[in-house]
Amino acid sequence: MKISLLAQTLSYIRGGGHFWVYLNWALGLRSCGCEVAWIETVDPKLTPEDLAARVENLRAFLRPHGLDQAIVLAPLEGHPLPEPLAPLALTPARAAEADLLLNFRYGLPVAVLSLFRKTALIDIDPGLLQVWVSGGQMFLPPHDLYFTTGENLGAPGGIAPDLGLTWHSIHPCVALELWNVTPPSSIDSPFTTVSHWQAHEYVIEPSGYWYDNSKRAGFLPYFELPQKVKPGSPPLELALCLSDTDPSDLADRDALLKNGWRLRHSYDVAGTPDDYHRYIQDSYGEFSAAKPSCARFALAWISDRSLCYLASGKPVVVSHSGPSLYLPENEGLWRVRDADEAARAIEAIAADYPRQCALARQLAETYFDARNIALRVLEIAFP
Repeated sequence: MKISLLAQTLSYIRGGGHFWVYLNWALGLRSCGCEVAWIETVDPKLTPEDLAARVENLRAFLRPHGLDQAIVLAPLEGHPLPEPLAPLALTPARAAEADLLLNFRYGLPVAVLSLFRKTALIDIDPGLLQVWVSGGQMFLPPHDLYFTTGENLGAPGGIAPDLGLTWHSIHPCVALELWNVTPPSSIDSPFTTVSHWQAHEYVIEPSGYWYDNSKRAGFLPYFELPQKVKPGSPPLELALCLSDTDPSDLADRDALLKNGWRLRHSYDVAGTPDDYHRYIQDSYGEFSAAKPSCARFALAWISDRSLCYLASGKPVVVSHSGPSLYLPENEGLWRVRDADEAARAIEAIAADYPRQCALARQLAETYFDARNIALRVLEIAFP
């Protein structure tokens, strides 16, 4: 079976973790016996030189996984590709070879989407996507199938609308064979996470209620967390995209450091897929705060990044994102509602570390194996 996977990495070539979202899916599909085409849309504003450099970077990232020859480029707005890259262009004939397009780009132009015989949307921003579409901030072209990583989308009383569509609930995924269990790199390895900070992202819910939905807003209730954990607990470190010139970022950096956080720049420790992989596997575990929308939508969202920690045998402490039939509260994955709960979770993990590490890996194997997730999508698409 030939599957085309539409990724979005050319626009963010320094996002090592961003790349892994799509690679985990590609490897899951390949483990099911699929031939995978890696499609990227091309921003017409890119110069030929910049585009060529980005494609070469992507080739280098994909080469260790045998996917460097699978790249296909879909020009937007009818702009032709530069001559050296023309052989990579998405054509009607090339699209017709695919049994299914898995679209992660959401607002893909209809002209591109219509080239494929069967299409499926993969929603990895549950709640946000539906609010964006219902509020007119995004146009969602029709697909044959709709998958979401939101567990409770469409439940009575939910904030996020289902848009009148049938959503198949799936789990996010991680390629277990590449995220093997790895002990921390040193005795003082910290709890870590990798994140943006101020995205200037605001959510306007169907009710008209609006709020700052940046990661900064999600972390604000946890600024004093390092002061709440007992002495001798593992350190807490954040790898963030903080500016060296923005006054707000500089003030936040100062506040975080004063409260006991270690800080790294995410581009320094996770700017490539290999660096991101190494940084997670060297860590003691993960502490992260989700965006405010995750708690409000209550769709039991969990990040692709947290799955990489879990698969590596790293316990995860994250802010709560709603009731779940399968996500635990305190077994490998600890879902917390405030800094006091987070401090208790970190101390409990340190006191029971080997067992919590085993539970983390078990959770990844049971619910997030990329092969099993890909197989579920294929069984729904081809009953």
